[in-house]
Amino acid sequence: MLKVVDSLVRRYFSDEEAVIFLLLLVSIIGGLFFLGNILAPVLIAIVLAFLLQGIVEKLKKMGASHSVSVSVVFCSFLVSCGVFVALMVPIIWQQSVRLVNDVPRMLVELQNLLRSLSEGDNPIISQSSINDVLNDLASELTGVGQWLLSFSLSSIPSLFSIIIYAVLVPLVMFFLMKDQTKIMLWCTGWLPKERSMMKNIAQEMNDQIANYIRGKFIEMVVVGIVTYVVFAVFGLRYAELLALLVGLSVLIPYIGAAAVTIPVVLVAFYQFGLDDNHFIYVVVAYLVVQALDGNVLVPLLFSEAVNLHPLAIIVAVLFFGGIWGFWGIFFAIPLATLVKAILNAWPKEEMERLPQN
Repeated sequence: MLKVVDSLVRRYFSDEEAVIFLLLLVSIIGGLFFLGNILAPVLIAIVLAFLLQGIVEKLKKMGASHSVSVSVVFCSFLVSCGVFVALMVPIIWQQSVRLVNDVPRMLVELQNLLRSLSEGDNPIISQSSINDVLNDLASELTGVGQWLLSFSLSSIPSLFSIIIYAVLVPLVMFFLMKDQTKIMLWCTGWLPKERSMMKNIAQEMNDQIANYIRGKFIEMVVVGIVTYVVFAVFGLRYAELLALLVGLSVLIPYIGAAAVTIPVVLVAFYQFGLDDNHFIYVVVAYLVVQALDGNVLVPLLFSEAVNLHPLAIIVAVLFFGGIWGFWGIFFAIPLATLVKAILNAWPKEEMERLPQN
């Protein structure tokens, strides 16, 4: 047993750089696990700065200085966010309030549908299962009412957090973009001079994650706009809110698309009913958008940028989501890519070099 352990240690941890990198990785994971909520504004700023870095580099190649490029990109980002907030947030807020108020009535309509299904002998749906569903819906109605009563009070801390994020995230993002070289030199100054493995991991991560983040942003915008156009054509209520949810759902692979389908179908059922052909048209059109996203847009945007098996992605979403919640789900694919890059670059001693006893 000791020989097996000794062989494994000598094979995978004989390199000093590998040991230092492992200790650094464990420290970072531990820091994120215990301080993730506190450092959330910094993490968001890092993602946004990374997303905009490509545009900064393009402006620099066109002849602009680093300071000018950062200032132009940063100001354009703030203006775009300001326009989006000024135009969309009031609409999204009004539709959210209306949707929350309509949820109890939607559940009542669903109750009526289930009651109609329970009338007579149904060989597919048993009477007991119908009663169980109706009882669950009654409990949900009570829970929605209680949530509405406590919403105004519970939203105060969230609004305060939004204000803090709105100030800290742009501030940190600006300094990350402006002093990127100085920050990177300071961080790498703590690392050993010979770090070929770390450079290989950093290079692979930079190429794949940059394409992933930018691709996800483009996918989110395209899917959101196309979904809004489809919903607006059929006159679906809460088109802007539902399109925003559909666009954001692409950030969570597989699970997001499945989760956002529920409110879309529920709103279409409440507005049109099962007897109206518009209900079928809306659902089919929405499924077509999802199919085009998964089979056309995603391969076009990402290609081989993130070469991960779908099973690996699902496992990463479940694992990292279970550890870090929403942020674990959000960063599941980048974290899985990091694991893949580490496994590919990790130094190994050949077994033939080990003494044979």
